[in-house]
Amino acid sequence: MIKEQAKKTLHTRDTDHVLPSAWKSGSLKYDDLKDFAEGGTGKLYTTTDKNLLRTVAYKTLHDDLRNSEIETKRFLREARVTANIQHPGTLPVYELGRDREGQLFFTMKKVEGRDLRQILFDLHQEVPDVLEQFPLPRLLDILIQVCQTIAYAHDVGVIHRDLKPANVIVGKFGEVYVLDWGLAKVMGSPALSSPELMEEAEKEDVSLTPTGRHYGTPMYMSPEIARGESELDHRADVFSLGIILFEILTHRFLIEGEDFIEIKKKLLDDSFPLPREIAPEKSIPRDLQAVCMKALKRDKMERYPKVTDLLADLQRFRHDEEVSAYWYSGWEKLTRWNHRHAYSILSILSALAGAGIYALFRG
Repeated sequence: MIKEQAKKTLHTRDTDHVLPSAWKSGSLKYDDLKDFAEGGTGKLYTTTDKNLLRTVAYKTLHDDLRNSEIETKRFLREARVTANIQHPGTLPVYELGRDREGQLFFTMKKVEGRDLRQILFDLHQEVPDVLEQFPLPRLLDILIQVCQTIAYAHDVGVIHRDLKPANVIVGKFGEVYVLDWGLAKVMGSPALSSPELMEEAEKEDVSLTPTGRHYGTPMYMSPEIARGESELDHRADVFSLGIILFEILTHRFLIEGEDFIEIKKKLLDDSFPLPREIAPEKSIPRDLQAVCMKALKRDKMERYPKVTDLLADLQRFRHDEEVSAYWYSGWEKLTRWNHRHAYSILSILSALAGAGIYALFRG
């Protein structure tokens, strides 16, 4: 989990400091490392870039994984993929290198905020200030920003493959970032055709994700990833986004289990519950539920074919327009029309009433 850090106010001593003629480069330019966050394979620190006098996030592998060929490749992939997806929804990567001991590191923008996992947990616990800050419309806007980032990544040839609330950071000023691209699949787009990335992409099934192996978080993986299929496409990410939408709507998990075997069985064999059945007290709109369930189709051919299609439906819903995933009855169409035009109808009725009263008194 991201830790809150003391706010830094910018001063001229930070911007006008003279750069020494014997300036430092590489890992030597960073100040002492301070613990910031920790994951399954890596550790994040905060430190100061002594040349630019700014605070950055500094990431390394855990000590016991530094000699792992696979984890080293994933670490490099995460740094290079994140650096190449130059989108507002990804963290800018500043530097990739080795420290004085020869260990890999990369630095990137340090973000103040909290992850979506903690936000959803607090909503489930009905924490008052979180309920106030994150009503459904804001949560949908966060998901829309995530979809925009993923759509951009797909456009440049990258599938994330490990989308989950813990990998979505909501900044203090409304920024939304998608993190942890270490399991990304590089499709070979020219936009990401550096020799190192292409070499890794060509060896994908042999080194990083062999056929039949399962990587990522089981509760958020698509059925095709759970089956260990090697031919994945953009719809794997669509499914994971559908799970996140389910949690946004219900504040509950789609699938739970004691181990991967139980989760896999539920993922591949059991019927998925409807959000309105799981959380009837939340009055979830039927058309928004339909969007969620279309993204969660077990057969990928029945899902949204692209993240942009899911994104379009979410944006339609937010603009009070009809979504493609739902069939509206005549009564629903009429109700929606009346809702959208309620102000105009009231204005017309008020004007007519006023005209009638004027005519009555004048007569």
